[in-house]
Amino acid sequence: MNRQYFGTDGVRGPYGGPVINEAFVARLGAAVARWLHDKAKVDTSKVVIGRDTRFSGPRLEAAIAAGLGSEGAAPVSLGIVPTPAVSRAVRALNAALGVVITASHNPAGDNGIKIFGPHGEKLTDDEEARIEQLMPLAASVTASAPVAAVDTLTPYLAMVQAILPSGSLRDWRIVLDTANGATCATSPVVLRALGAALVQLGDVPDGRNINDGVGSEHPESLVAQVRATGARLGVAHDGDGDRCVLVDEKGAVLDGDEILTILATHALAHGTLNEKTLVVTVQSNLGVDAAVRAAGGRVVRTPVGDRYVSEYMRAAGANLGGESSGHVLCAEVVPTGDGLVAALKVMEVMLTTGRPLSELRRVLKKFPQATANLLVQEKCPLESLPALGAAIAALEAGLGNQGRVLVRWSGTEPKLRFLVENTDETVAKTGLERLLKAARNELG
Repeated sequence: MNRQYFGTDGVRGPYGGPVINEAFVARLGAAVARWLHDKAKVDTSKVVIGRDTRFSGPRLEAAIAAGLGSEGAAPVSLGIVPTPAVSRAVRALNAALGVVITASHNPAGDNGIKIFGPHGEKLTDDEEARIEQLMPLAASVTASAPVAAVDTLTPYLAMVQAILPSGSLRDWRIVLDTANGATCATSPVVLRALGAALVQLGDVPDGRNINDGVGSEHPESLVAQVRATGARLGVAHDGDGDRCVLVDEKGAVLDGDEILTILATHALAHGTLNEKTLVVTVQSNLGVDAAVRAAGGRVVRTPVGDRYVSEYMRAAGANLGGESSGHVLCAEVVPTGDGLVAALKVMEVMLTTGRPLSELRRVLKKFPQATANLLVQEKCPLESLPALGAAIAALEAGLGNQGRVLVRWSGTEPKLRFLVENTDETVAKTGLERLLKAARNELG
């Protein structure tokens, strides 16, 4: 089924725009409640709601709670919490669903809605399409009764802190960038409890500065602080805390591919990578496949989106997967991306091996990639762009088995994304320019 509003990671857009506004969100809440009632074997109407630090969060929370309540659901507020804490709360509180009000790494003017099913996992495409079909033409934006509030941070913090032994980060200096977002009250607490001395960035949220020059999309200040302070490593989250990027002690940035390869090869060496399989998306570098294969494992690729990674992991019994963007799923801890869990898992490898991050990262030798985004006014099917299609086919034929081409629409923004990968960087860059020229000519 086609979806009009849901993208690769929920519904997202500018606050006050045609989609992310109180009236629409109330309608979406009513549709979610209707869908919930239509499902068989659902014995609760409880829906937990969390949000990040955006100024529009409280208004949208009230609106979706009103919509949920109008159709008989029982909304429960978790307040400002990271997205993975909502996933955990769904299971811990025996809720029917979880809702997160966030636009992830987007700027403060945007917001969005992510939905988790009864097991703390993101909904499928078909489930989201069905919810869209059930949306009423209008719904009340005023709650008929106060929304109950529950503390879910305390048990979440205890769960995450238990990943490492008590005091294991004593004498570690870590630079932590919480993006002025939902992890401001979680990651510092856990790292300090484990003994780390912190240098903090992005830790003064005011509702309008989330992701503003800080966080996983903007690691420049993190790099500078790691170098200036002699820190063991740097950690940066995005606005809702389901991603992380790392910086090694020399100031080099590690993306999700490097984090996943470190974790996968270490798990293979210790016999703890289920099915000897790492699950990534088509966006990940081909060097990941080579490194995991050399360590005795295999890589499986899914479409872009951490929920597709999660779906395959569940079906195959895999326990590790993620995206190059920094979504890392450690299924034995939480069934969705968790930036803090990913960082702690890498620290666990550092502690076990006694090796610094700059050495551990060498396990991945990336193939050169050339990437670009084209901002467009309107998305159209790629099949309706024959000149671009011909350019892609010609480039793929030329690359053979030494590289690959990926052209796709962003699931959350009006952008056409391009990736060309090859063992020769010059070939990749030249190929990218050919694709961009074809796309610009055809899109005008």
